[in-house]
Amino acid sequence: MTKTPEDILRNRAKKRRQNRKRNGFSLVELMVVLFIIGLLASVVIINVLPSQDKAMVVKAEADIATLNQALEMYRLDTATYPGPSDGLTSLMTPPADLMMPQNYRSGGYIRELPTDPWGRPYQYRVPGTNGKPFDVYSLGADGQPGGDGENADIIG
Repeated sequence: MTKTPEDILRNRAKKRRQNRKRNGFSLVELMVVLFIIGLLASVVIINVLPSQDKAMVVKAEADIATLNQALEMYRLDTATYPGPSDGLTSLMTPPADLMMPQNYRSGGYIRELPTDPWGRPYQYRVPGTNGKPFDVYSLGADGQPGGDGENADIIG
């Protein structure tokens, strides 16, 4: 029996339709894949979130160290630390009551004041605690003095 060209085309079309039906995924297969992705995502989240908190504390410590160095350079040039009313802004622009304004570094000691990782300005206290001439610190994640863990103050 010889096949006509129409029979051949019909058989090919029929085979393509059958192949298309076999090419899909079943609902069970999709559910298994989604379950595995969910498990992997939860493991990653559990391991990454604590790292973000640690990274924020490390960034605050690095910013405070930079501000401390700028304050020391300010003192070397002007023979005094900025007053409590002048604060950290005196690292960018000279205070009006500066005793030796000619010694103030042109361009200031920092380009811009950073904010802590939680979006708040760093605090400046003169005199500092424990006999230090000044303190630069962040109030931590909660924005309140004191605290424990990630809410603890970060003092340089």
